[in-house]
Amino acid sequence: MCTCHPFPAPGAKADLEEGTVLTPRFGADGLITVVTTDSDTGDLLMVAHMNAEAFAKTIETGEAWYWSRSRSELWHKGATSGQIQTVVEMRIDCDQDALWLKVKVAGDGGCCHTGRRSCFYRKVETSEGKAGLAFV
Repeated sequence: MCTCHPFPAPGAKADLEEGTVLTPRFGADGLITVVTTDSDTGDLLMVAHMNAEAFAKTIETGEAWYWSRSRSELWHKGATSGQIQTVVEMRIDCDQDALWLKVKVAGDGGCCHTGRRSCFYRKVETSEGKAGLAFV
């Protein structure tokens, strides 16, 4: 992964939390967590990660780019599936170490590699201190 990026280093806590300069804080692994939702419905679609290059490409192109931890490579969401995610709104949290993308999904509107609309298609159910999964 590239460790160079176009973002300034985070400054003082007050600047980080209340300022208007984008200074994302990438983790020790060079990644920032991204939560992606449907811009129309608010449905949670996926949680992924970006490195600085993916974040910069997302800003530049208006389409979601991520860092695939399993493949260790840059990933343009939808490049092979047609499920391109066009960014409608991008938010960063209070300490600039997590992103929220609101997107419109092209193609069949799906998001998950399993063919489902969302990666969150199972619910954790608990009973008597034990957990199991149920499809929703």
